[in-house]
Amino acid sequence: MTILDIDRTAPVIVRQEVTVDASIELLWRLHTDVNRWTSWRSDVGSARLPGPFAPGAVFHWATGGLEIASAIQAVDPGRRTVWGGPAGGIVGIHVWSFSVVDDGVRIVTEESWSGEPIAADPARAQSMLDASIAVWLRDLERAAAARQG
Repeated sequence: MTILDIDRTAPVIVRQEVTVDASIELLWRLHTDVNRWTSWRSDVGSARLPGPFAPGAVFHWATGGLEIASAIQAVDPGRRTVWGGPAGGIVGIHVWSFSVVDDGVRIVTEESWSGEPIAADPARAQSMLDASIAVWLRDLERAAAARQG
C-alpha cells in the first residue's frame, strides 16, 4: 500500500512552511540527496540511501537518538515527496511540497506521528517534532544560501 499523505488522525501533526530565495533545482537536490544530509543538517548524525531517491527505496538515518528506516512512498520530481516508517515505536509519515513563487520557492512540510510513545505523552512529542521541523527548514534555507554564493 502506497501512502500519499500524513495520518490526519495521528495525535501529533506538524505543518510548517518557509519561502526560500533559491532555485527549485538547488532545493530539490539538497532535499533528495540523502547521502549528503549530514553536510548541512545539524541534527542528523548519519544518512544513507543506497540507490536513487525513488518510490520503494529505503533510506536509513539517525536523528534525535533514533535510528530510522524511511520508505519512500511517492516522488513527484521538483514538487513533492512522501516517506515514512517506524522508529522506536513511533510511526512517522512526512510529506514535503515545493512550489515556485515570486520570491523563491515555497516549501511546505507536514509530518504525523502516532504509536505508543506518542500516545503516552502527545504534548511532549508535539513540542519535539515542532522543534525538529523548524531546525530542518532553517538548515535547508542556510544550505541553499551557502551554495548560491
